[in-house]
Amino acid sequence: MITELRERYNADFRQADYDAMMDWLSAQHNHRPPFPVAETPVFVPLDLRRKLLAGCEHVVDVITAPDFFEKSLAAIPEGQFVAGESRDTAFLQIDFGICRDESGALIPQLIEAQGFPSLYTFQALLARAYRRFFKIPDHLSHFFNGLDDETYLAKLRRLIIGDHDPENVILLEVEPDKQATRIDFYVTRDVLGVQPVCLSQLKREGSRLYYDRDGRKTPVHRIYNRVIFDELLKRDDLAREFSLIEPVDVEWAGHPNWFFRLSKHTLPMIKSPYAPESLLLSELDRLPDQLDQYVLKPLYSFAGSGVIIDVSERDIEGIQDPQNFILQRKVTYAPAIPTPDGYSKCEIRMMMLWEPGAPRPEAACNLIRLSKGIMTGVRYNKDKTWVGGAVGFFEPDPEMD
Repeated sequence: MITELRERYNADFRQADYDAMMDWLSAQHNHRPPFPVAETPVFVPLDLRRKLLAGCEHVVDVITAPDFFEKSLAAIPEGQFVAGESRDTAFLQIDFGICRDESGALIPQLIEAQGFPSLYTFQALLARAYRRFFKIPDHLSHFFNGLDDETYLAKLRRLIIGDHDPENVILLEVEPDKQATRIDFYVTRDVLGVQPVCLSQLKREGSRLYYDRDGRKTPVHRIYNRVIFDELLKRDDLAREFSLIEPVDVEWAGHPNWFFRLSKHTLPMIKSPYAPESLLLSELDRLPDQLDQYVLKPLYSFAGSGVIIDVSERDIEGIQDPQNFILQRKVTYAPAIPTPDGYSKCEIRMMMLWEPGAPRPEAACNLIRLSKGIMTGVRYNKDKTWVGGAVGFFEPDPEMD
């Protein structure tokens, strides 16, 4: 998006350099990412940076309001409330599609917000990989609020491990070695000492949890949660002693309830020039006149599953649980990234961290998805190049940095 840097990067790009980057990236933790990694990062100009951060603050204003905790209780489905809840979320991620306004300027449009962690350790590694094999100007950064590799990792360590021995902290997931994002689990394990553990491997004795670590029965004092209920509820075959909702004597790094509290359920509360209109289906007296200008989204699906782009009245009539769906006004992603075989569109995930006792979360890092399909998912970008996961290098703000 920074024209001069984009032109220089494209002119200098060599496939051999990208292949070498992927080999290096895969060798660091003995695992090659199964998802596409884009051939390029994104160079984000100052004006867009400021709009993205302003959009984040508009979301934060909603979740830090005195009545949000009470209002969002209804977002937690019956039978999925987890005990031991915290009043704030350690991890906050906000996805923006990059569009153009009436004047042609780039503008972010809120797609989704989630109180759930994703690739926090991998993104830092990916940024180092791009820098190692391509010419990325030193004054651009993928971090925010003065963070660098060392201070970012220290902040993650505080939020994930806290005051505990790393061996008493686990990254909890359903069959972690089969997840598409498992590279992040391995980076977390290697840099923080936190072992990925399947829910089925936990042993329970009263209110205490244990897991096997190198043949030793090891107590669990803190859980870095990566379990998504949407997936867990489909796994009747997964034998387990701990159902997730039972009260146990553990701390949570990212409490599971925040997956629901801060989700698509929150979108109708957000009023911002960077947030398209969102409507909870169950609260509508009548459908919008221009229904074709909206997307129908289930509140609790993950990775775009269940989204209907070209929605009809028949689609809505067939919904049995309208309280679990929203209509969100469509936005048009801008083909803003010139590549050797056409333009890519992009979605920027602003990855925030909320330290205990802090009044508000702060932006820390970012994740970018490049796409040439109708959506950003892998299945919409098969056989395409210069698409997939990436990271943004942002122009510094002289008023903040």
